[in-house]
Amino acid sequence: MSYDYDLIAIGGGSGGIALSNRAASYGARCLIIEKDVKMGGTCVNRGCVPKKAMWYAADMAHSLRDAPAYGYDIKSASFNWSEFVAKREKYISNINNFYVSSFEKNGVDTAYGLAKLVDMHTVEVNGKRYSAERIALAPGGSPTVPDIPGNELAITSDGFFELQSLPDKVLVLGAGYIAVELAGMLQALGSDVTLAVRKTGFLREFETMLAENLTTAMREDGVNLCTEFTATKIEKHNDKLSVISESGQSLEGFDEVIFAIGRTPATSELGLNEAGVEVNSRGYIPVDKFQQTNVPSVFALGDVTGQAELTPVAIAAGRRMADRIYNNQHDRHLNYENIATVIFSHPPIGTIGLTESQAREQYGDQVKTYEADFNPMYMAFTDHKVRTAMKLVVVGAEEKVVGCHMIGLAVDEMLQGFAVAINMGATKKDFDDTVAIHPTSSEELVTMR
Repeated sequence: MSYDYDLIAIGGGSGGIALSNRAASYGARCLIIEKDVKMGGTCVNRGCVPKKAMWYAADMAHSLRDAPAYGYDIKSASFNWSEFVAKREKYISNINNFYVSSFEKNGVDTAYGLAKLVDMHTVEVNGKRYSAERIALAPGGSPTVPDIPGNELAITSDGFFELQSLPDKVLVLGAGYIAVELAGMLQALGSDVTLAVRKTGFLREFETMLAENLTTAMREDGVNLCTEFTATKIEKHNDKLSVISESGQSLEGFDEVIFAIGRTPATSELGLNEAGVEVNSRGYIPVDKFQQTNVPSVFALGDVTGQAELTPVAIAAGRRMADRIYNNQHDRHLNYENIATVIFSHPPIGTIGLTESQAREQYGDQVKTYEADFNPMYMAFTDHKVRTAMKLVVVGAEEKVVGCHMIGLAVDEMLQGFAVAINMGATKKDFDDTVAIHPTSSEELVTMR
């Protein structure tokens, strides 16, 4: 059968872009469809990229706070939100333009609008139909908004990146990495921030040590942490927002309330039923190790599959899929184990592999841990101390490293190299046999006893 394209990718985010460009480089005829007016998806436009830019600005605020301890006389260091945002948006625009030029270079066709499946080989967008031998679903997701009265008064992470000025007082609702990142950035830049969580703490799926240390650091930075708070209503009085919990507790006087309670996969408008594509109870699309859905011609990758919802994961899955299908790399696929990730909190967190509790569930008494907790050299001069903590989780007589968890200054830049080692099967002895780089915090990982 003759098709218009070899591959149609629905979603112009990280996964769809990586897949289309790699497939086209092998000679495949590709079309990528994006419902937004800009290519790049959440990561570039409303996620990783603007977030990291904001994190740098917030981190600089902490550096300015510490500067006098290093002999600098800081007279005034005010932050111009609008000037910074203009530069941030210009940077994003440059990335958007780069993607468009990459499509032109690789011969990838583009279309803009909401795409829907007509059948297992056909997609419709703006009233026009396109057919392909294979269709890849990579539409990403959107911030979850709870169904409570007054929810329209709050914003999500999307709205955070649309703010035209720094709010004086902010309530962040959520316990995941997006919540702690937004709370930390806003506090560092000068907002009065309250972080409210439903249970007793945040980052509950991560190594316990990380959440404990971050809780201490955020409180010392001035973030107000409100636990066991489940929002049931938002009200507005005299231009200020109040949020009421199911227990009747009221948090009041906020200029902004931000929902950071998770993300919802963008599957409801894809027309999946028309092609017979299955979704699970949470709206995610199940796939096999080759990113294939239950329909042989339809694939899915990125956040919409519910597997490690991270930009580099979507990119890696897309490129491997293209390698396998269009470059004869027959068993090429992404291994979803041991994926390193960083939380851009203040201080940052770096983590890979099993937590101690996960390792003990899997390996029992074979598990051993090595830990370090210290003030990094940078803090020796400062009045404001932020400790660094590290944990290695090892298994068996050979002490294979199955988990590495860190929080502290610069751990975000440390983790990548250690992730390579762990994915290669490194043992504690391999770490010990590596000569330390001194003086650094990273040397603690190869000198733990």
